[in-house]
Parts: sequence; structure tokens; C-alpha cells
Amino acid sequence: MKSQLSCDISISQLESIEAKMLPPEAQKKMQCWIRSRHLICSGNFFVFETVDYSAVDRFGDCVTALGGSVITVEPTSKIWMGDHRQVVLYQAKASLHTPCHNLKQYWLKYGSFRTRFDPQV
Repeated sequence: MKSQLSCDISISQLESIEAKMLPPEAQKKMQCWIRSRHLICSGNFFVFETVDYSAVDRFGDCVTALGGSVITVEPTSKIWMGDHRQVVLYQAKASLHTPCHNLKQYWLKYGSFRTRFDPQV
């Protein structure tokens, strides 16, 4: 008698399965964004600013993996990159109220109150 594993998953079902990010990986990515001043904490919210929209998608994945939710994503302004090119600056705001993470303490130690895209005063 042969023993074979049968798999009744269609290609459309495989495409619908999304790769989930694990919480330790998500926390490391968010800590990296805190150090690079892309992510700041404002009250009970985390505010992420970038010119790369795919980074906003990765931020959403990280927040979801840590048990939070993205509240808004909006283009805030256009900034100059060099002398001849303007790019759109996106700002994402997320709520992260889970007690098992320590990102706020990490932000207090290594973060800043202003993002790298804030105008210098």
C-alpha cells in the first residue's frame, strides 16, 4: 500500500494566504524606524512618516503583528529631494495599546520628538 499526501489547495487559495509577520520581527523593524527618526510617539499613537508607500504597508503589517491597528494614512506634503524632484510625504498614524510590548520605553530612550522630515526651526 502506498502512502501519499494529498493536497486539495487550489492556486487561488494559495494566493489568498498572506505571509504573517511575527511579533519579534515587527518590534525590531519598529525599533529601527524609531532610531532613524521615521517613527515617533505622540500621546497614545505612533506616527510614521516616509516618502516610500511600500514602507507604509510594512508599517501596517508590523502594527497588526503587535496587536494594534493603523488609524489613518494620508499624504501630508511634498518635499524636495535634490534640486529638481519633489516626492510625496506620507504620514501613518497607528494605535498600539497592547501591554506586552515596550516600544514606548524604547522610544523614550532612543527616539525623538520630531521626525527626520520636520522642518528645522
